[in-house]
Amino acid sequence: MSAQCMGARDASPRLLRSLTLTHAVLYGLGVTIGAGIYVLVGIAAGRSGMHAPLAFIGAALVMAFSAASFAELGTRMPVSASEAAYVQAAFGRDWLSLGVGLLVVATATVSAATISAGSAGYLAVFLPVAAPWIISGVVLAMGIVACLATAQSVTFAGIMTLVEVGGLVLIIVAGLSHGTDVVTRLPEIWPSVGDPTAWIGLAGTALIAVFAFIGFEHLVNVAEELKEPNRTLPRALFLTLGLTALLYALVVWIAVTAVPPQELARSSAPLALVFEKLSGMPLVVMSAIATVATLNGVIVHMIMIARVIYGLAYQGNLPKRLTKLNSVTHTPLLATAIGVCAILVLALAVPLAGLADTTARFTLVVFAIVNLALIRIKSRNEIPPIGAFICPRWIPFAGLASNVLLLVVDVIV
Repeated sequence: MSAQCMGARDASPRLLRSLTLTHAVLYGLGVTIGAGIYVLVGIAAGRSGMHAPLAFIGAALVMAFSAASFAELGTRMPVSASEAAYVQAAFGRDWLSLGVGLLVVATATVSAATISAGSAGYLAVFLPVAAPWIISGVVLAMGIVACLATAQSVTFAGIMTLVEVGGLVLIIVAGLSHGTDVVTRLPEIWPSVGDPTAWIGLAGTALIAVFAFIGFEHLVNVAEELKEPNRTLPRALFLTLGLTALLYALVVWIAVTAVPPQELARSSAPLALVFEKLSGMPLVVMSAIATVATLNGVIVHMIMIARVIYGLAYQGNLPKRLTKLNSVTHTPLLATAIGVCAILVLALAVPLAGLADTTARFTLVVFAIVNLALIRIKSRNEIPPIGAFICPRWIPFAGLASNVLLLVVDVIV
């Protein structure tokens, strides 16, 4: 990197360290849970029936390897555009660093656009307005929230996260209080050792379940704004992954015990169907919670996109003007505006049905590259920064192997 770019970096303003562990976990839960679980339950139930919860537990264990790699790299280098910074530190290739950073931005943009378009269906229940107007209103309104000071926008998103998590907790409570089926039918969760069809179905469901956990890694892109990142980031990563896994497994188990799996698979709003059956309350209640989940998914992706663009500019890979922070909010407004515009254009103009799965595959590619970067950095035997989280040397190898295996299985299945 040129001396001129290095000088520009040193002169650039930095983001404020204002986020606590609570902020970080709420952000992590918001970006991970998103709106996916509200529709994913039906697909998982259709593929694996009563065994579906095992797929989510297995997926969480697989993701734990990459979470540990992100925790070490994030405490070694607590900066925005984290994945790009890791690749730069490991391989010293500007083009590869920029490519990984832009891939992260692209996948998050498509995800946010997909969620924005999906929100129109939920909001149409309450607002008799054409979908394009609803989508535009959602993106622009959430864009304004994303422009606030980070502590404010993350707090706002955190409140919405509590609502969407609350929806899952309501289902869990309703299921546990409805009868003893959730306990007495536990033996059904484990497939017979001699049933290859069940195990093959479980493997296919695990792929979908992995995609449901994607998002926790975005925490590293707000590491620059965390208080005590060496302590906060690893805890936030593992708490996010653990809490999400617990919620997913419980919700899926309660869903398949409350409603026959094939009926769940046919439903366009499976969790709303489960909630209605368990509580007797109308579908509109869970639809309202799902609406909040979609809006929250848009906000947290916007925050992350802006931080990656800012970080790439700070690293010298994008124009310096993108590092400019607002004097009041101390957030990168231009970078945020670019993300908002890209999301709006995609949501309104591009068919997104096939792109959602593609973004998940691209994310696994990024995971594989990040694990490879940590392998390269560890091989140099450099002394890590004081207080950095250090994982065993075999962890990134396990993360790399699991990511590549999932991609291969995805192609085969």
